[in-house]
Amino acid sequence: MTADVWVGLDLGTSGLKAVAVGPDGRVLARATSRYPTVRAEPGAAEQDVAGWIEALHTVVERLRDDVDASRVAGIGLSAMLPTLVTVADDGEPRGNAITWEDARAERQGDALRDRVGADELYRRTGQWVDGRYLVPMWQRLQEVEPARASATTQIWGAKDFVVRHLTGRTVTDPSTAAGYGCFDIDAGAWADDLGTPSGVRLPDVVPSSTSLPLVRVAAEQLGLPDGLPVTVGAADSVLGVHEPGDVAYVAGTSTVVLGIADQHVVDAEHRFLVTPTSHDGRWGLEMDLLATGSAFRWLAALVGAHDEAEVLALAASAEPLHAPLVLPYVAPGEQGALWDAGLLGSVIGLHAGHAPRDLALGLVQGIVAESRRCLLVLESLGFDRRALKVAGGSAADPWFRQQLADATGREVIAPVDGESDYSALGAATVAAATAGVALPSMTGPTTRTVPDESRGAWWEQHARRLDDARGRVGHGV
Repeated sequence: MTADVWVGLDLGTSGLKAVAVGPDGRVLARATSRYPTVRAEPGAAEQDVAGWIEALHTVVERLRDDVDASRVAGIGLSAMLPTLVTVADDGEPRGNAITWEDARAERQGDALRDRVGADELYRRTGQWVDGRYLVPMWQRLQEVEPARASATTQIWGAKDFVVRHLTGRTVTDPSTAAGYGCFDIDAGAWADDLGTPSGVRLPDVVPSSTSLPLVRVAAEQLGLPDGLPVTVGAADSVLGVHEPGDVAYVAGTSTVVLGIADQHVVDAEHRFLVTPTSHDGRWGLEMDLLATGSAFRWLAALVGAHDEAEVLALAASAEPLHAPLVLPYVAPGEQGALWDAGLLGSVIGLHAGHAPRDLALGLVQGIVAESRRCLLVLESLGFDRRALKVAGGSAADPWFRQQLADATGREVIAPVDGESDYSALGAATVAAATAGVALPSMTGPTTRTVPDESRGAWWEQHARRLDDARGRVGHGV
């Protein structure tokens, strides 16, 4: 049987997604397995890496139900970042992984920026290094868990852990390395003067296209061929689009707005991250709306809705001009192009005549307005208004896509099936490309949403109203 199927694995914030893609670019099988996040104290967000391995075995087994293992030609990888895994000499993790949602190392992040210089750190790493990066996380552990820190000899990211499990090699790629906070993206190397931790080893940095053989023990556990090529891949945020000028909008636990540039762009206002992509010489200009998933969960709990989809249905049923203004900053961290962890979520103009659907609409309008801001930043850099490729979460909803199209003046392209395995598809595409096989960057049929140009002026006015409200609310007391 011909080996002509490519598997993409994406270790995400809430679960592991897997796809099997055939030679014509068609998705032959997909699977998802979730794992919990432990929030033992305020600001904490940890995961047991054993849950990752269990999820890996589960999704591969489900793929094999639909695709014969002998047809698998290779595996590509993707994962959330930054997420810290502390490892001992025996290669075994010490303690839970600390995910990018963890907010306990902000003091260490502030100290790192003060020591290096915020502008210098941003220029060289492409990142606004805060407490969600691996170096500040590690520094906090040294202070609060000295026994764990003393037992740690290596620091890995989430995808680095998966690479090691599958191939026995300790390597990372440039996009994942950027999430450490001490990687010089132009030099392509760890930089001691940026805070590279002493006393622990970091993975070797290799190209995303690096292919390594699947080790026998992992092959036996997964029911896959021994020596199967495993492509190192890239961070989840920079997979899925790759041509300069392309823009992607991926909604999940957070929403990522990503534009592809063919040069390292430094922004004086620090409005975006600069992350190496899986293609040499191309850079992802990235803005993350960290609060979107949190905001939908918050409102669902508040109004008795079951999930994000039900909140969107409520919003779609509301009178467009009747909603209160909602500033959607209900979780700390960057809010798209607004790099200010002190922003507060607020509801302005709420009165007794408002129903849950009005509050839901106000929230959606706030999120869409911040998405619009991100795209305007890219346009200010010379990006044209080509179609916006969207996937996952809120972007799977046709009504939400219409709001996004109207607010941005762009056509919106989405998978017909609404699946959110964008990064897993990108990982499979990179694995195939490494072997010289070209697969489409977005597989399967798509749907296009055309903007209603008459709504553009309303969205511009609404964005100004929200900015005025944000200026009046400030940071609270």
